[in-house]
Amino acid sequence: MLKILFLILMSGGIPVAIAMAGASLLYLLFVESSPPFVVIHRMVSGIDSFPLLAVPFFILAGNLMNNAGITNRIYNYALALVGWLKGGLGHVNVVGSVVFAGMSGTAIADAAGLGTIEIKAMKDHGYSTEFAVGVTAASATLGPIIPPSLPFVIYGMMANVSVGALFLAGILPGILMALLMMLTVAYFAHKNGWGADVKFEWPKVIKALAETAVVVGWPLSIWWLVNTMGTPAQMTVFLALIVLFAADKFFNFQAVLPIMTPVILIGGMTTGVFTPTEGAIAACVWAIALGFFWYRTLNFKMFVKICLDTVETTATVLFIVAAASIFGWMLTATGVTTAISSWVLGFTKEPWVFLLLANALMLFVGCFLEPTAAITILVPILVPICQQLGIDLVHFGLVMVLNLMIGLLHPPMGMVLFVLARVAKLSVERTTMAILPWLFPLLGSLAVITYFPSLVLWLPKQFY
Repeated sequence: MLKILFLILMSGGIPVAIAMAGASLLYLLFVESSPPFVVIHRMVSGIDSFPLLAVPFFILAGNLMNNAGITNRIYNYALALVGWLKGGLGHVNVVGSVVFAGMSGTAIADAAGLGTIEIKAMKDHGYSTEFAVGVTAASATLGPIIPPSLPFVIYGMMANVSVGALFLAGILPGILMALLMMLTVAYFAHKNGWGADVKFEWPKVIKALAETAVVVGWPLSIWWLVNTMGTPAQMTVFLALIVLFAADKFFNFQAVLPIMTPVILIGGMTTGVFTPTEGAIAACVWAIALGFFWYRTLNFKMFVKICLDTVETTATVLFIVAAASIFGWMLTATGVTTAISSWVLGFTKEPWVFLLLANALMLFVGCFLEPTAAITILVPILVPICQQLGIDLVHFGLVMVLNLMIGLLHPPMGMVLFVLARVAKLSVERTTMAILPWLFPLLGSLAVITYFPSLVLWLPKQFY
């Protein structure tokens, strides 16, 4: 009955969050004997969670970076690093998304922020609009895979899994996805006879490589000084930050400081300096420091608008979580989750078969539901089955999020699809066709991540 009410409301065009809460309320009013007040109680308790405090702060950090002129710096860095390859701007698109993913945490922010710059630049260099849209859509899926990631925060809270472990688990799969996308760009470049988009210049390439070396070497140097040389941790980090800012001023780096956002976040969590929620606050402080005081691209008026946008986005996300909390509780209370678990386990007890079926289900659901809503509905149903089959929940979190990110590229509810159609001034039909070839690297990545869990779990096992 509960499922039928939900489907009736959804088919009537009612937003998914209202449909979940409304179906639960109607069920309690007409079928169940529990008081209707349970709906409010469960919705409030569903968002009364310390880990969920990370959501507004990650959204704020991404909005600050997106509005502080950081996107242009990331684009110029990626252009110097790989723009001289054949099909250069396609590679720039992927590398830029890898970097931007370390700040935004959402696919839509990547598509709307960096995608606007990349699509215009690719069209100006003679690439077809369809190719520009396709590679931008595919690379946008990296946003929630490479940490930080809002879907990981939601999944971690719902499945009672370490958010820090999920963040670490996304690094290697994100690199794999980026490499497969760059191979796809190389294929199209070879097929169409595309050349480089910028001239190869040693000084620019060396500077870009030097910036990459700084990003990698800075945290490793701190780790070596603290753990090998025995220097005080707080003093070492403080002095290292002074050296980093001095080097940025002297060498005029393009993107070292923005790229340091995920480095600081992951480093702080793995060393126990702060929790993921506190890390989100640290990311906001870092973004404010860069925007207001270092690059001076933000002002108070812009900051107020960014905060209002963050409040609006946060309210939407948390309302979905609250509505899904009561809906998930009702599914459990009415025995739906138990029935589904029994059916699946009666059909197969092989983890690989279950993962195949789960992938098909999540790809389908991702085409119709926003990722936050899909996670909050699917976790109570699928996670108990994973636990009975011995599937690692961190690994399953990566599989779930990637499936739902691919769903963002498809009609009828794919938000990235609609954002890019608007940015590129293409019809939804043409945008859909442009994205189709890019499903091959994405589904290939999904297959590897699904059936080679060691790729996902290697980094988390080093620290958790």
